[in-house]
Amino acid sequence: MDTPKVFESEYRFCLILWEHEPVKSRELVALCQEQLGWKPTTTYTVIKRLSARGILKNEDSVVSALVSKEEVQAAEIEELVEKRFEGSLPAFVAAFTKNRCITEKEIDEVQQMIDRFRKGDLP
Repeated sequence: MDTPKVFESEYRFCLILWEHEPVKSRELVALCQEQLGWKPTTTYTVIKRLSARGILKNEDSVVSALVSKEEVQAAEIEELVEKRFEGSLPAFVAAFTKNRCITEKEIDEVQQMIDRFRKGDLP
């Protein structure tokens, strides 16, 4: 199953949900009002829309995610690499690191991931 697309404002909503889930819808409304400045109707609309797209469920006024933060992030990166870099991971990494200082720790972490992939130890 493909991960459904989560747009920017929905993603900010999901960050709150992932941090607090499972959460009562009225509590989620209060959190969104506090953190995003949303009116209650906006939050209920987003809950309904994301529920219809299979991103979350709202049962007995308790909201929980059906899609993880990691799944949404992976789908977003995959789409970005396909659209902007013609599916080339090396081109994406080159563009990402071109104007960014990378620490030795980050280089070591990436190298460890590459080594695990070469050994077949996929996450």
